[in-house]
Amino acid sequence: MPEVVKFIRQLAHDLRNHLNAAELQSAYLIEIAENSEVRDEIKRLRSMIAQVGANLQEVTAALSQPRLTEMHYGARDLLEDLQARVTSAHPEEGAKVQWNVDPSDATLNIDPQLLLSALSELFANAFRHERGEGQISMAARVDNRRYVITLTEPKKTGFNRSTENWGREPLRALGQGHYGLGLHRARGIVEAHQGEFGAHFDEAASALVTTVSLPITPSEE
Repeated sequence: MPEVVKFIRQLAHDLRNHLNAAELQSAYLIEIAENSEVRDEIKRLRSMIAQVGANLQEVTAALSQPRLTEMHYGARDLLEDLQARVTSAHPEEGAKVQWNVDPSDATLNIDPQLLLSALSELFANAFRHERGEGQISMAARVDNRRYVITLTEPKKTGFNRSTENWGREPLRALGQGHYGLGLHRARGIVEAHQGEFGAHFDEAASALVTTVSLPITPSEE
């Protein structure tokens, strides 16, 4: 895997160099084009080039080791921010999520932006993959000096994916615009926080249960 990551980073770097050259060339064409319709088409072309560059940046970021900028952050504030982010990114689905959050005053030592992106990815996956009938729920509580966050998502009957290496197998589930890196990145971010990440399938409830456990700061122990 390290060799694959190194190759993808180098390839993305080389492609971005070509995209930057194409973007500069298109900017020059806009300046010399006399027809307004031609200028509009070139602007659209520049937007497409920029999107490709952004996609490459997302891939390389997903493969990189998380670099944390940690700060003390209230666990309750984290879950409120997460709820707001999920609802904003997925208005219809996010509004239906059941939130069961223990009103704890626990404090975490985290990089809030990175951790929020990881937790948001879990919801994005829940909304996108093998969704079953029923309500997605998120619970959070303090348990033995850890802050435990649990996402329960109903799955279609016949769900048979192994959860033993959940988040440890990047590039397995490929689709248009998705490369099997989100869950891998989310796990890496949680573990960079000295957290624990796991999942299991509850056959009785036909639900995938993903658990994130984070250490509470010593001052709150």
